[in-house]
Amino acid sequence: MKKRIKYPIYFGILSIFLLILVYLIIACVPYTKQGKEKSDTADKFRVQEFYSEKTGEDRACILFQNSEALEERIRLISHAQDRIILSTFDFKTDNSGKRMISALYNAAQRGVKVQILVDGFSYFLHMRGKEEFQALAAQDNVTFKVYNPVNLFKPWKLMARLHDKYLIVDKTAYILGGRNCYDYFLGDETNYRNYDWDVLVYPEGNINSSSLVQVEQYFDSIWNLKDCKVIMKSKRTGKRLQRKLEETGSRLQSAYEQMEEDKPEWFQDKDYRTMTVETNNIRLLANPVEASLKEPVLFYNMTELMKQGQGDVYFHTPYIICNDYMMGKLKEVCSSGKTVCMMTNSFANNGNPFGAVDYKRNKGKILNTGVSILEYDKGVSYHGKCFTVGDRLTGVGSFNWDMRSAYLDTELMLVIDSKPLNARMREYMEEYEKDSLVVTGEESYDLKEGQIPRTITRDMKIQVDALYLLDPLLRFLM
Repeated sequence: MKKRIKYPIYFGILSIFLLILVYLIIACVPYTKQGKEKSDTADKFRVQEFYSEKTGEDRACILFQNSEALEERIRLISHAQDRIILSTFDFKTDNSGKRMISALYNAAQRGVKVQILVDGFSYFLHMRGKEEFQALAAQDNVTFKVYNPVNLFKPWKLMARLHDKYLIVDKTAYILGGRNCYDYFLGDETNYRNYDWDVLVYPEGNINSSSLVQVEQYFDSIWNLKDCKVIMKSKRTGKRLQRKLEETGSRLQSAYEQMEEDKPEWFQDKDYRTMTVETNNIRLLANPVEASLKEPVLFYNMTELMKQGQGDVYFHTPYIICNDYMMGKLKEVCSSGKTVCMMTNSFANNGNPFGAVDYKRNKGKILNTGVSILEYDKGVSYHGKCFTVGDRLTGVGSFNWDMRSAYLDTELMLVIDSKPLNARMREYMEEYEKDSLVVTGEESYDLKEGQIPRTITRDMKIQVDALYLLDPLLRFLM
């Protein structure tokens, strides 16, 4: 005879399932009301504010390679005298991450004020309890803050993330872009990597007119939020823990000294004037900063800039997940009488399974906007977020063309008016574009000689099949 499930056990399992379902609904529903920009945001946009006919106070350059991205971060930190600001979505204790931590620790030992802002979810996954971060945070002049710490008792706030990535050192220079602080994005000493972009900005003239002030003010607006909490700072530290922190600190200092020995070129003075080119104007585009559903301010301003700006539009994004409003804005850009070309990862090359699935499902709709599509298909996932408009404007930052970047996350794009920087950016972008697949239809390509589109791996197929039915339900969070 078959055993019957006892009713108390059955109702217990059902109750647990319903509680989990209700919890997930509470976590997700606040982010479903994703609309358009407010009239006030539209009224404030002025395309001419992004251009200038005079040379500005800042010079800039693109950090193209992951190796130079790490080198310039270490160089700036090693020369810091007064203040370091680091904001990042993710920070890990791998090879490049530890190098960053050791450089920050050394700066703190020299008396430099260090402020570090990280995302709460990434902190929960990759930083919490790690002794290297604890030793750094234990320094008197180091303050760690977490944006929107994970709080299971507030499920309605769980989806809001800090996605900004920038480093400011004194009034010397800043780096802003899409790279997180670990080996996928920094350095070249591991086989794991993502391709991404940063821009280094060097204020040469009046610092009060520099875009560095814009980035500092943006940082302060987040740093002072109630949604940001100080972490890893305790006035009562036991002797055992104190000894452990001191030992870890000694290892960090030794690692820094070893890095100086192994990479002496990273610590040499750099002629930033020679390294950079002049700019006419730099503007910072940003989303609202509160940990809640956001008005799509950055997306609106960026697409209006593409639509109203002077010249053809080229933009790169790792994935594209758009609602009807975002599709409509892209169609407006494509209807403005200019060439509009997007490069994104191919279905098989996409490092984000949800991004891959959604692209496959909605590729036809994207093509119907009129955008020309190139698919990066070289085997290494492309993570770059950038655009150019004509021969003057260049945009670099953290914004992906998805609903998460438009409505859920803090995001930044730095828009620079500079002909020489634009020319260099197009050269770099074309390094990826020349090897990409030219899309002619949902399932068709104009292939160059020898080009064979990649096929998905067995593991990826399992992920894709599992996510295919979930995509329509969850894409507003992706």
